Amino acid sequence: MAYSEDHIALAAEYALGTLDADERAQVETMMAVDTEYSALVHAWEYRLGVLNQMVGSVEPRPVVWENIKAAIGHSTETQAPLALPTQPAPSPEPPAAEAVVAPAVAEAPPVTADNSNVIQLSSRAKRWRNVASFATAIAAALVAMLAVQVYRPELLPEALRPKPRIQTVEVKTPASQPASSAQYVALLQRDGGAPAFILTVDAATKNFTVRKVGADAEPGKSFELWLISDRLPQPRSLGVIGGSDFTARPVLADYDASTINTALYAVTVEQAGGSPSGKPTSAPIFTGKLIETVPAAR
Repeated sequence: MAYSEDHIALAAEYALGTLDADERAQVETMMAVDTEYSALVHAWEYRLGVLNQMVGSVEPRPVVWENIKAAIGHSTETQAPLALPTQPAPSPEPPAAEAVVAPAVAEAPPVTADNSNVIQLSSRAKRWRNVASFATAIAAALVAMLAVQVYRPELLPEALRPKPRIQTVEVKTPASQPASSAQYVALLQRDGGAPAFILTVDAATKNFTVRKVGADAEPGKSFELWLISDRLPQPRSLGVIGGSDFTARPVLADYDASTINTALYAVTVEQAGGSPSGKPTSAPIFTGKLIETVPAAR
């Protein structure tokens, strides 16, 4: 509901406690029958209530109460009653001629001016001046409170102190690069000739890659890679070398580093798909040993 300026000013002054008894009764009656107007009054009480939190209570000195009591006693002293004037004796009746003329010269009743509008405007102006004064005081108090919150928050009551802000900052550190492992290479060739295959072994993962360089298997035949070591009773198959340029396998994980690094690597020609017995069926045609080409990072 839209309220007039007078209603809003009454609500504000009711919250301030500056109304007289009749005006307070009027506001309380409106609050009892109009919940929206009651909410308007409570809103003013909330706005103006900040002043109570910022001003501490001050007890007057005892002499103040003594002076008030003395002033009240002085004003209530009984005074002597005023003497009322006696009514004058009635004057003799005027002659008949004067009685005829008297109604013609009788004075007209005085004209009373209607000052209700002036009183209403004066009351409204006074009310709004009070509201404006208190609004200015509230604004100044809020500015002062904000300044204290920023520079001296410890001076405020606990309820008015600014809450500490906790900001979580995520710091991302670059992931540490894994240390590079040693790399080993073996050139698989025949009698010191051109290499037919290049074997590369990663020391950390023990994965190996065979690259075909200059050898092609005969039709119906396959090249098979073997690991030969004096620590093993017989050669161990590392699988058939595929027909593509690169063949990668992880089968070296079953052997320790010393065996891998010192073994002889050989290639035999087997039937298609490799030796069926798990043992070489022919003499090696390409052989080679690993050499370290990239040292491990310290």
